[in-house]
Amino acid sequence: MNLISTVITIALALSVALAILSFWLPSMNPDHEKLSPYECGFDPLGTARLPFSLRFFLIAILFLLFDLEIALLLPLPWGDQLTSPTLTFLWASVVLALLTLGLIYEWLQGGLDWAE
Repeated sequence: MNLISTVITIALALSVALAILSFWLPSMNPDHEKLSPYECGFDPLGTARLPFSLRFFLIAILFLLFDLEIALLLPLPWGDQLTSPTLTFLWASVVLALLTLGLIYEWLQGGLDWAE
């Protein structure tokens, strides 16, 4: 118990120190020169702030979600060595079913259609 309280105390002290330090550091004041894009000394031809496709963002989030799913399910074959492997496989099945239902919902709502 003493180790846990020591770790919590160190974490709180470090958090408070970093929060106070962030207020003491000089603040950034963005001006026109800092916000303009740098193109090897030439005048910029256009704006560097291009519009971002919301559909691309949604597809990227779905990719990350299913990539995380694969990372979480990779240790599943070692689940049969546990004392109750049926519970492990039940939870994995619940996760897969939930993600499959979410994917079907996105598909039916038209979130996976790239062009409208």
